Amino acid sequence: METQASKTYDPANDLVDRLAGLTPGSKTYETRHQRAKVAAATQGSYDTLFAPELPGLSLVERLLVALYASRLTPSAELAAHYREQLQAAGAENSLIELAEQGEPGNAPTPRLAAVLTFTRKLIEKPVEGDRDALLTLPQAGLSTPEVVTLSQLIAFLSYQVRLVAGLKAMKALEESA
Repeated sequence: METQASKTYDPANDLVDRLAGLTPGSKTYETRHQRAKVAAATQGSYDTLFAPELPGLSLVERLLVALYASRLTPSAELAAHYREQLQAAGAENSLIELAEQGEPGNAPTPRLAAVLTFTRKLIEKPVEGDRDALLTLPQAGLSTPEVVTLSQLIAFLSYQVRLVAGLKAMKALEESA
């Protein structure tokens, strides 16, 4: 079975390029694509982490983490993207509002509260993402593979946010030159 994540990389469908406003022919685009493997791996990581068939954390849970992390960082472009993805996935409006404006303690389940609390720790104060923080996740019902997926997702989101911000800054410098 071919999944979205296993498809060949197509630069025309690159999420980071789209969110950063990069177009073929610009210096910033060309700089980013000098190492095509890195651009392909970034898109491939996104495709894998948000593939509906990924076991463990539900797609809605992963998208809520992404929206929440994008809001905390903040990254308006990524927040808008993940909000749109949540709506397309059929997420309840109350959950989207929680990720956009709420506090983890207001989550409807202890599991989601723990997931968002852990996300906040790793985004705002990564040093607090220690053993004690990790142990709150299994206590809230997450399996070890789900904890690993969540940690990988948050790490990817941190990278994605910084990549988009850096490319937007480079593009702005290019345009002002």
